[in-house]
Amino acid sequence: MKFVIVFAAVLAASLAAPQGADKDAVINKYDSENIGVDGFNYAYETSNGIAANEQGQITNAGSENEAIAVRGEFKYVGPDGVTYIVTYIADENGFQPQGAHIPQA
Repeated sequence: MKFVIVFAAVLAASLAAPQGADKDAVINKYDSENIGVDGFNYAYETSNGIAANEQGQITNAGSENEAIAVRGEFKYVGPDGVTYIVTYIADENGFQPQGAHIPQA
């Protein structure tokens, strides 16, 4: 019985590991600037087609309505070989993603 449990755990772990190009991906580019009280900005790209960038800043600083507003974009290659791109805003109105593959209300 113990063998079956151990075998199932090892099988599950091996199936959960990244497959194909993703497991060998490396970071090709990473930039991070202006990280501080006023805001932040970062971007990265990997060898498997994943990329992201994001900028954020404080809005209504010092007021009762102080918040952080973030704008960004990320892309990745799906299992179907298509590159998916998502742009977004995240602020006091919540996370608002947009992309050709995302259904609109």
